[in-house]
Amino acid sequence: MTEQPDFELYGFWRTSATYRVRVALNLKGLTARERNIDLDAGEQLGEAFLKINPLGAIPALVEKGHPPLTESLAILEFIDETHPAPPLLPADPHGRARVRSIAQMLAADTHPLITPRVRKYLAGVGGFDDAAVRAWLVHWFDTGLAAVERRLASEAATGTFCHGDAISIADICLLSITATMQVLKIPVKDAPTIDRIVARCEALEAFAKADPRLQAGAPKA
Repeated sequence: MTEQPDFELYGFWRTSATYRVRVALNLKGLTARERNIDLDAGEQLGEAFLKINPLGAIPALVEKGHPPLTESLAILEFIDETHPAPPLLPADPHGRARVRSIAQMLAADTHPLITPRVRKYLAGVGGFDDAAVRAWLVHWFDTGLAAVERRLASEAATGTFCHGDAISIADICLLSITATMQVLKIPVKDAPTIDRIVARCEALEAFAKADPRLQAGAPKA
């Protein structure tokens, strides 16, 4: 008999936020049946999906018998609280605050500026041509990662990973940004600490399996 997945995950192959949830599920040994919501085709704005998330944003994680969970950082903490091993947040309050801070620099201050709906608005309402949209993306990727690099390079709490020698939500958020940059063919600039951490994470199966380019719906290389 086929084993039932733990969750249903509504996502799209290339999005940073869906990537974060995939990695967390992989790290916890959990499974999800992924349901593709084609952002390019506007499926996130269809009536069926708006009943799951009225904002029309992905991902959404659904556990049988419970309402949908939305917002990737909230989903990551839910997964960590309900399946605590291995932990994705440090045990001490200062460590947890630092990890959450770095994660939000990436997921709350950088990622929202480069999402498809922002790019669509810039091109349609703002009058940006392709070159201007790409310059926008490069600027905000570079700005966000430069700030994170300064923290990681200067703070004693940085270790093998963003915080010490264990993977945390901060690493998941960092890799979600660099994975999207790879899809968009935008290089990470002058960030040796980030480069080191990214290489270490990419070598781990939980991150490798979540690579956007390996997901259903991704274009062939």
